Amino acid sequence: MPAPSPVVTCSGLSFAWPDGTAVFTGLSLVIGPGRTGLIGVNGSGKSTLLRLIAGELTPTAGSVTVAGELGYLPQNLALGAPDTRVDEALGIARIRAAVAAIEAGDASEENFARVGEDWDVEERARATLDRLGLDRVPLDRRIGDLSGGEAVLLCLAAQFLRRPGVLLLDEPTNNLDLVARHRLYDAVGSWKGALVIVSHDRELLDMVDQIGELRSGEVRWYGGNLTDYEQAVAVEQEAAERAVRSAESDVQRQKRELIEARIKLDRRQRYGQKMQDTQRVPKIIANALKRQAQVSAGKLRIGHEDRLDEAKERLAAAEEAVRDDDEIRIDLPATAVPSGRGVLALRGAEVRYGARADLLVRGPERMALTGRNGAGKTTLLRTLAGEIPAVSGEVKVSVPVRYLPQRLDILDPGLTIVQNVARAAPAATENQIRAQLARFLFRGRRADQQAGTLSGGELFRATLACLLLAEPAPQLLLLDEPTNNLDMASVRQLSGALRSYRGALLVASHDVPFLREIGITRWLRLDGTLAEIDPL
Repeated sequence: MPAPSPVVTCSGLSFAWPDGTAVFTGLSLVIGPGRTGLIGVNGSGKSTLLRLIAGELTPTAGSVTVAGELGYLPQNLALGAPDTRVDEALGIARIRAAVAAIEAGDASEENFARVGEDWDVEERARATLDRLGLDRVPLDRRIGDLSGGEAVLLCLAAQFLRRPGVLLLDEPTNNLDLVARHRLYDAVGSWKGALVIVSHDRELLDMVDQIGELRSGEVRWYGGNLTDYEQAVAVEQEAAERAVRSAESDVQRQKRELIEARIKLDRRQRYGQKMQDTQRVPKIIANALKRQAQVSAGKLRIGHEDRLDEAKERLAAAEEAVRDDDEIRIDLPATAVPSGRGVLALRGAEVRYGARADLLVRGPERMALTGRNGAGKTTLLRTLAGEIPAVSGEVKVSVPVRYLPQRLDILDPGLTIVQNVARAAPAATENQIRAQLARFLFRGRRADQQAGTLSGGELFRATLACLLLAEPAPQLLLLDEPTNNLDMASVRQLSGALRSYRGALLVASHDVPFLREIGITRWLRLDGTLAEIDPL
């Protein structure tokens, strides 16, 4: 059978940020039809690659070719002004207006040209919204009233209505509750065109036909889904670790043989010198033997040294194949909260959009905040952070608090990571800031990157660093969907880091495995009223 035609082709692709940070140099790849999962550690360039394919960024060299119409759902959504209506975000507002005008008697040629073949566009839009769980969202609603999860679903609906031949999805499950995620899985499963998906969602990545791993500026392909990829990598890593052990053993053996060879040569030279000194051998013969021994010794030594160098090269190559991902460390003593200390009190509190809450928190408790999209979780967190006032009731936070928003928009994109942290901790020296940033894997020049050039995962780490290193140190940390934009390795890093955090935590998340991993002690659900529930 002939090979399937490529839908995306990148040839000799190079790209660097304005500050000179290179992302790709001569990258070439071909993506075929079907569902493709694109994975890689944070900062490897996954989102940048999608933006290059989508035409949002211009490569410094090389080319991108896409067969057919392209659709793109970015990580950081830009829906427009808050007053924009849902039908405008869907791209159907002008067609709806033309249909309404024709039905009202305005049979102008312009209106008919605008409608074209899309007489059923409103019905299709309504069906698409309903399918994605937005059945309660009218087409005339303002997008500023939508939750983060509803905004993601609206953008997906816009793409599904366009029906492009190639659709790029960058972390599409961000902010989605469990029900909405399963609606997305159904939509992806029934999609007829080509899909390229960047995600850390295991269930979604287990639906793809192939996995492309972006690592060190190159893409390596694995047939099958995420589970197949992990099995293949596990086999590779087991072989790589065996190769390292074998190479280490070989290096040690070559070192021993070199030492033994040197000892033998030294003995031989001392014996030859002794024979000459005692005049048992004529001087001319002794000198000839000495020269011969020196040549032989040199060849022998060089041979052993060459074999040792080759063994070291094999060891370096073997070690290079073993993956070794660094871990975030946020074991910061200043964040510790004594057991029993009052942290947070909500008494008869009502927040915007009608959610009500009563809650008392003492000591370093770890609380999960769950609930459907649009229930008001983000609004409650913003109220606790002091960003917006409560409608009524008492909201009292008794310890230093920091809030990590979904959109990660608290850093100045024009400043470096060091400069952003310095604004939050003006009393700290640059050396102190850099030493602490190393805990968040920003070492050396990495700490001098501008915030506006960071990947989603890097931006998350930089924002978390800025919050935790701020003065005074937070003893209550409010996290809104913290695993958004993080690859699976980074989620593991974050889990370990939060386990070492000594303050109180309130985490809004739909990622139940992550919540279990960080040791949640209280489970809360917001559904009109905040209530404590049994562990999920």
